[in-house]
Parts: sequence; structure tokens; C-alpha cells
Amino acid sequence: MMAAHLKKRVYEEFSKVVQQHPLEEVPAKKLRLTKPSKSAALHLDLCKATNPTDALQYLLQFARKTVEAESVEGVARILLEHYYKETDTSVRLKIASLLGLLSKTQGFSPDCIVDDAISTLNNEKSHQVLAQLLDTLLVIGTQLPDSVAITQRLIEVACKHLSDTYFGVRNKCLQLLGCLGTVDKPLTKESDATTGTSGAPTRDVQSVISDYFADQDPRVRTAAIKAMLQLHDRGMKLQQTIYNQACKLLNDDYEQVRSAAVQMVWVLSQLYAESIVPIPSSNEEIRLVDDSFGKICHMVSDGSWVVRVQAAKLLGSMLQVSPHFLEQTLDKKLMSDLRRKRTAHERAKELYASGEFSSGRRWADDAPKEKVDTSGVNLIDSGACGAFVHGLEDEMYEVRTASVEALCLLAQSSASFAEKCLDFLVDMFNDEIEEVRLQSIHALRQISIHITLREDQLDTVLAVLEDSSRDIREALHELLCYTNVSTKECIQLALLELLKNLTKYPTDRNSVWKCLKFLGVRHPTLVLPLVPELLSTHPYFDTPEPDMDDPAYIAVLVLVFNAAKSCPTMSALFSDHTFRHYAYLRDSLSHLVPQLRLPGKKLTSGLGSEACGPGSGSVESARLFLQDSLAHVSMLQSLEAPGAQDLLDFTIRDLQRLGELQTELAGSADFCATYLRCQLLLTKALQEKLWNIAVPLCLKQNAMASAAVKQILEETYKLEFLYSGLETRQVATIHHVRLQAKALQLVLTARTKRGVDPLIGISEKFIQEVESFQRLFMSELPHFQESFVEKLLEVMPRLVACKPLDLVKILQTTLRQSGFLHLKIPEQIHRASATIIEPTGESDNPLRFTTGLVVALDIDATLEHVQEPQNTVKVQVLYPDGQAHIIHPKPGDFRHPGPGRVRLITQVYLSHSAWTEPCQIEVRLLLAYSSSTSKLSSPKPAWNESTEGLPQTESSIEGTIPLSKPVKVFIMPKLARR
Repeated sequence: MMAAHLKKRVYEEFSKVVQQHPLEEVPAKKLRLTKPSKSAALHLDLCKATNPTDALQYLLQFARKTVEAESVEGVARILLEHYYKETDTSVRLKIASLLGLLSKTQGFSPDCIVDDAISTLNNEKSHQVLAQLLDTLLVIGTQLPDSVAITQRLIEVACKHLSDTYFGVRNKCLQLLGCLGTVDKPLTKESDATTGTSGAPTRDVQSVISDYFADQDPRVRTAAIKAMLQLHDRGMKLQQTIYNQACKLLNDDYEQVRSAAVQMVWVLSQLYAESIVPIPSSNEEIRLVDDSFGKICHMVSDGSWVVRVQAAKLLGSMLQVSPHFLEQTLDKKLMSDLRRKRTAHERAKELYASGEFSSGRRWADDAPKEKVDTSGVNLIDSGACGAFVHGLEDEMYEVRTASVEALCLLAQSSASFAEKCLDFLVDMFNDEIEEVRLQSIHALRQISIHITLREDQLDTVLAVLEDSSRDIREALHELLCYTNVSTKECIQLALLELLKNLTKYPTDRNSVWKCLKFLGVRHPTLVLPLVPELLSTHPYFDTPEPDMDDPAYIAVLVLVFNAAKSCPTMSALFSDHTFRHYAYLRDSLSHLVPQLRLPGKKLTSGLGSEACGPGSGSVESARLFLQDSLAHVSMLQSLEAPGAQDLLDFTIRDLQRLGELQTELAGSADFCATYLRCQLLLTKALQEKLWNIAVPLCLKQNAMASAAVKQILEETYKLEFLYSGLETRQVATIHHVRLQAKALQLVLTARTKRGVDPLIGISEKFIQEVESFQRLFMSELPHFQESFVEKLLEVMPRLVACKPLDLVKILQTTLRQSGFLHLKIPEQIHRASATIIEPTGESDNPLRFTTGLVVALDIDATLEHVQEPQNTVKVQVLYPDGQAHIIHPKPGDFRHPGPGRVRLITQVYLSHSAWTEPCQIEVRLLLAYSSSTSKLSSPKPAWNESTEGLPQTESSIEGTIPLSKPVKVFIMPKLARR
């Protein structure tokens, strides 16, 4: 009892004390999270190693791990400490390699380990380790390009070790001089005296490197030339005195030396093209570019095919060479044992002038008398240069291809040379390798503006139409589109061979028709005398009407009608049925048949009147109309809502019509019309009555606004990825419209969904996108005055801190108050498009196949202005039951017949369960896009940076855009017979 009373008394006293002195809160302990030290872990591992093999194993394991920038210095210190203790060469070699890798770590400045890295060189006896340490110093030097003191120290180290007996050390020293050396600061020769002592000779970095052009090791000679080229790549002007040394190296015994020397001679020919150099074994002088051209020509006959390819490619870029030397590359004169041998005509002329002929009594009395110095013979001097003749006849197809490319480049800048090399290029059409034939056809097309084909040349060209390769035939059709021929017999021959091609390969139909269209446009006067024969007309007798379903007859009409556009008298030779056929083809093949003036023909009176709209006017007037239309739209702010919408409707209609009439501005007009359509949808979604009515009473308006937002987002992705030629200003404008649409989407989400939870994530994502816009388009922000994004950026601190509902109110007010952003049109915008040629979708005969098996459907399509088609173009097959399959064509299915055009020839495999009757499937081409491949996407993180925790904005948004009109094909899966 007493104990209970005592406990109660103690509790009461304690309660009084607590009330008078409340318990003080114990301060919480702060935890500091630290990552385990990499250097400590590495030190423990190396200490555990009992032999070099274990140490090497630990170092290899460590090399696979990433090291943070703040840990690099500690790790480097541990490695250097172990380096001094280690006696095994392989371990020291690995440590030296790891130091170089660590120096590349992003965010780490390697200047703190330079002294230690240099000091390791002093006592190192192994040549391999020494070379690796110099490589590490090279990495450090390239990481610190602005540190003049460190660069100078590294150059001194390189000069000091240049006398090493091991070729690898000398290579690395030369590489150091090439990557870090400067031509304006002289070097002090370390081998003669201590650095900086008086009387020590000072030398230029180029003279030091050029000393090793004569090194006994070919690998060092190659490294010396590459070091000199590295100086040139860094923007330093090489000295002309190196030229003679580089020319001597063209005769080196080793392939890699000759290859580097050819590059050096070419560089000097571009730097000192007009300098005068003496010709060996004569008193004459010559321009350096001509001399180097002759020496590189000589290398086209080199023993190594790698050197021959390099020499042939470099010849194509020597556009400053004199025409006389250029034409000699195609002149293959006779040579006999390095004696200059005159042709029989020259010898006969000389004997006739002297009155003395060979009697035949003495052996070789007509042999050439003069001797030739074999050391001074090259292609130009001997008169037997024929560099391209040798290149085009080379046994390696790579050399022949390079020679064709070089011929093409030189011929493009010289009309006279283009005419002379024409026969050589035409001969290459018969090459045994398809790649060479294709390259020669493309080359001839590129120089076609300078040449006119004779009948014998055209005969050789047209023989290629027998080739089984579709690529070769279509490239030749493309060539004929740009080629000029000399006589009407050439036109007749070309038409005859093209019709044979059409008969043998019916799939070439569209390509042959297009080819004949351009032949007719280019040669109207040559087609005119052939018209009665081509159309089988007679002055007295009626001839039978040809079949309009015959592709050959359509081909003839395409040729004649295109020639008739520039030859008004040709229509007098047409029969009555020819006029009817013209009207039919004008409607069905309007892209191949032009609009003609056919006077006195009632049937074509409607066709004879030329269009008088913007399409027939100049491009400049159409461009002015486009700019005026956009200027009128920029006055939207001063109009009431109905008037603004009507103005946008009318302008969109005008721009669409302008794109149809003026094909040169079709891309720009479509781009502007799509942009204005986005503005129209936005204007309708933000009209007054939607925001003044209570939310439950405007469900229909909310649904309409949500549909408008979805359509705006789709249109903005089309604007960004479907059009090429956009500048940063236009991309920023597109992203601005997309930002407005997403803001409206956030407002509509707040109006239709209950609770705050759904808004938190959307709000955070929207703020991230605003910040991303500001980061990507910082330079374009001055052009966004009074715009939606400018007003958001003004209140950005408030947006980040406010609640989601407050953010919605700010966005709603800002959207309705922001002004219309004027669109600036760049010079040229192209819209990506595709046309499916096969299947045509006209056949009523279904493709029949057994259920469960597959049938191959051939797809042939042309793509215009599509960037990176191998990665972006897909084929979609839509079945009647709603299934959609997307097929990725192989990269080899894309061909490049001409500039800006791509041809897709592929097969799609179809399969389905049994159907009771044939049904149509839809085939179309899609353009796939991803926001991470945007024209202005954020830079990717470095190799060792983690992407965890970074805000994900648009990087995961992917989709497809229809690229072509759908084509319907009948198929019929049927049950297998039992």
C-alpha cells in the first residue's frame, strides 16, 4: 500500500516538472550519402595482387567500370603509385593505357597529372611502354588545347624522344608534333644543348618533322607525312619547300608511304597552285599544280591498287590544272622500252621531207634514235600520260570506278574536256561490273549539258537497254532524259530501242514513257520530219486507228505531243483520231502529255486555252501573292472572331489553289496552308462561348475542342517531319503552335476530369516542355514578341511554384490573350511525297493463294524529297477486318535513279484466313517519325553519363504520317484442296 502511494506521488511530481519544463526536441542526425571511393577499391585490389597476372586482371576488370569526374584524380594517383613499384612491362603498359582513358573523362581536367605523366618517361626502359606513355600525353594535350605552357612542355618531350631507336616511339613523337605543334613558335633542338641555352639552333616544327621523311623505317616515314597533314588539317600553312621531298616519296618502296605522299602532293598543289617549279632534266619551268597533276597521274599506274584508287580520286579535284595537261590524260601514245617512238605517219612525213626511206638492208634502221633518261620519265614528260586510259582499263573495278568519278568531276568544269572524254565514258557502259556501268551512266548524265551524242555513240549507249538489271535500265532512261542527240536518225534509233525495251520488260513502262517525254521536249525539230512515219499517216488514204491500250503506241504519242508543244506546225500532220487520242491522254496521263494549242479543233478548244492564273505567271509573282496572303492574315488580332475565321478559310483555300497551279511553290504553299489550318482550329477552340458557360453545360464544345487539339498536334508533326528546307525560325514556330495545343489540352483535361491527381503529372510535363522550348530556341526568342511562350516565360517562376489549378487558370488567360505569330517563309520548302506505281489498283482479277500460306505482292514506288528513306519509309497493309501490318523495307530496296529522287522496289508478303469472296486490301506508304530525331533535338549524353533522373519531354513520342495515296488490291485466300 505504501509502495503504491509512493509511486503515485512520484508520478505527480514528474508531471509538474514536465509541465513547467517541456522536453526539448533532440536534433535529428543528418545523413550524408557518399559513393564508395573508386581509388580506395582499386588500391585494395592492387595490394591483393601477388603476381603481375593478378594485377593485370584487376586492371582489366577496372577498365570496364565507369569513373566519375571527381574520382579520376584519386584513381590516377593510385595507378601512378603502383606504376613506380611495378616491374612487369605488361602491367605498366596497361596502367599507361588506363591513364589515357581516364584523361578523356568528361568534366575532368588532366592538367593535375601532367607532371607525373611526364616524369614517368625519365626512367622507363621499355620502348612499348614509352610509346604508350607518349600516347597518353597526346590525349592530355588534346584535352587541354588552350594551355600554352603544357603544350610547349609536351612538344619539348616529343623532340627529346625523337631520337629513340624504336619506331613506335618516333611515331608517337611525330604524332604529338602534328597534333600540338605550331608554325609560329620555333623549337629549340634538345639534342644539341639544354633548352634555352644561348647558341642552340632554333628550328621550325615543319623542318623537324620533314627530317623524318628520310627515316629508315617506312612506318616512321608514313607517320611523318601524316603529322604534316595533321598540321594542315589544323589550319596551318605548310611550306612549299616540302614539295620536292614529298615528290621523292612517291617512288618509295612501301605502299603506305606512297599513299600518304600522294595526299601530301595534292595538298601542296592546292596551296601553291600558281607557284613556278623547274622541270627536271630541262631548262623549262611549270606551274606547281600542273607538275603535281603529272606526278599524281603517274601514280595511277602504281603497283598497289589502293594507291591507284587514291590517285584517281584526287585527280578529280584538281580543277586548276591547265587544259593542255588535262587533255593529255586521254592521250595514250606509243612507247617502246622507254624510247620515244613516233607514229608511222610522223616517220613517213619526216622521211618524205628528207627524201630518204628505209632500204630494209640494215636491221632496225627506222628505230627511234634519241635516248630517254629513265629516272626522269613520267607520264607527262614521256607524252604517254594516258592516266585515265590506264585507270579505265585497270584490272581492279575500284580503280575504274574512281577514274569514272574523277573524269565526271573534271568534265563538269570543262566543256572541251567533256567532249573528249565522251567516248571513254561510253565505252565503260560495257564494263563487266554492274557498279562501274551504273557509275559511268550517272557520270554521263551529270556532264550531259556539255555534250551531244553522235549516232555511233548513241548505238553503244542504247545497247545497255538489254541489261537484265533494272537499276541499269532506269539509270539509262534517266540519262536519255538529259541527253542531246545530233540527227533525226538518232531519235528514230532511240525510239526503236526503247520500244524493244518496253516489249521485253513491260514493268519499265512508266520509265520509258517519261524518257520519251523529255526526248520530245528537247528535240522538237528532229521529231517533226518523223511524224508521218511515227503516226502511220498517209496524204491520200485513211489508215486504221491504232489501239489505245497498246503501251508502245502511247509511247509514240508521248514523244510526238511533247515535241508538238514547241513546234506549232506539227499539229497539221495529225489525223482525226490523233486529236481524240490526245484528249484522252491529256486527261489520263496529264503528267506526261502537255497542254497544246490546237486551233480549229472543237474537240480540243477547251484544252487549247492557256491557264491565265498564277500557275502560268512567273514564280516571282506567285511568291509575292504568297507573302501578301500571309501579311493579310497577320492582321487577325484586329478582327472579330467570325471575320478572323472567314479570313483564315479564304486564305487557306487560296494557298491550296496556288500550290496546284504553281508547282515550284507547291511545298511552300502547302506548308503555309497547313500552318494556317492549325491557327484556324486554335481560334475556333478558343472562341468566347466555350469559356463563358459552366462546364456541365458545354460537353459538346469540350469534345469539339479536344478533337481540334488532337488534329493540331497531328498537323504540327506533319509540318516538322514532312517538309524539308526548314530553318530554325520555322521549326520554332511549329513547336510554338504545338505548345499552345498542349496548353489547351491541359485546360480541357482540368475541365472534364475531377480531382487534382491527374493534373499533377501533366502540369509538370508541360512546364518541362516550356523549359525545353526556351533552351532549344534561345536565339529565336526575340522574334516571339507578344506570343504565348513569351508571356509564359515572364511568369515562369510563378508557374513552377503554383498549384495545378492555378496553372490552368494562367494558361487559359494567356491562351486567349496571346497574339497571332507571323510565319516567315524560307527560300525553298519541299514536301515529301510518294507515288505507288505498282500495283496500279485497276485490276479486277484477284490474287489467289492458299489460306495460311503467303503471296508476294510487288511494290514499286517513287519517293520525292524524303530524307533518310531507309530509316523512315514503311509499307502499311490494311486488311478488310481492320488488321494493319507495317513492313520495314530492306535498305537494298531503295535505289537512287536521280538527284532528289528515290525508287522503292520491294515485295510485301500477304497472308490471311479463308474468305468466301474476294476483298480489297489497302497498301500505302508511311513516313515514320520520332521526336528524338527532330531537326533540333537535345544533345545526347556522353558515354559515361547516366540518363536516369533526366526529364523525359518528347523523346518517346513516335508516330507515322501517310506519305502516299492508298492503292486497293483484290486478294482471295481460299481453302486448300484435300
